[in-house]
Amino acid sequence: MTDMSYLDGNMLDGPLRELFAVDLSSTTGRCDNCGTTGPMAGLHVYSHAPGLIGRCPACTGVMVRLVRAPERAWLDLRGTTYLQVPMPLDRGLALPR
Repeated sequence: MTDMSYLDGNMLDGPLRELFAVDLSSTTGRCDNCGTTGPMAGLHVYSHAPGLIGRCPACTGVMVRLVRAPERAWLDLRGTTYLQVPMPLDRGLALPR
């Protein structure tokens, strides 16, 4: 294996900040349980628990959990295979070369 240099996780701050600065309801997600793909705005959201639970409209599998406290938040996307985030054409992710 060749020696490949790497950057620490701080390098992800800018690119991830750019992704999470978008309206996440416009993203497309894929359910890890049944494979259904659709807009995150189409999830069935339940607020009866401590936090918010987003369930797949096809199989009711939990895709998103969001719990908010005064000084922090927990976001669990374990039930989501991926989120596809639309990016404006006038700016792209600046990845290192």
